[in-house]
Amino acid sequence: MSKKKAKVSKTLVEKMLDQQKISYESIVAPTVKDGDVESLDTTNFPEHETTVYKTLVLKGTENPVLVGVVPLDKHLSYKKLRQLSGDKKVHLLPLKDLEKTTGYVHGANTPIGIYEKLKVPIFYDQQAESEDEIIVSAGKVGRSVKIKVSDLIPITAGQFGDIAEDK
Repeated sequence: MSKKKAKVSKTLVEKMLDQQKISYESIVAPTVKDGDVESLDTTNFPEHETTVYKTLVLKGTENPVLVGVVPLDKHLSYKKLRQLSGDKKVHLLPLKDLEKTTGYVHGANTPIGIYEKLKVPIFYDQQAESEDEIIVSAGKVGRSVKIKVSDLIPITAGQFGDIAEDK
């Protein structure tokens, strides 16, 4: 019996990066299921914890949809994001509206795909500005891309700001 390695097909985000000739590293990681929600098993990234970023989709008073991208080990500060975005109030987009708004399920939201589809404001925590590369979702649960910040910011029209706080 031959033991062929299953080929992992590229995500739409990876195909977009290929098309734009942007270098990245694909990361495939196990996932965990909690009820109906599947998410990345973050125990696989302990040595990279500061470079793994989560993508949070929000609704604001001025921006119907906006995105905050913060390190995995931090919380998003709504107050700081409001000040940066010009919104009077911001709150997480309800889980029931997430996929129909962004096209991605919880745990798979990616600043690259969301910007490509919606052209909404994307805000990265200022810590990303000092990183050479960061890891963001590739648009599927358990799939991520490690990409140069200098490549990521232009393709998402990203803005840096102090939007994270300690857990």
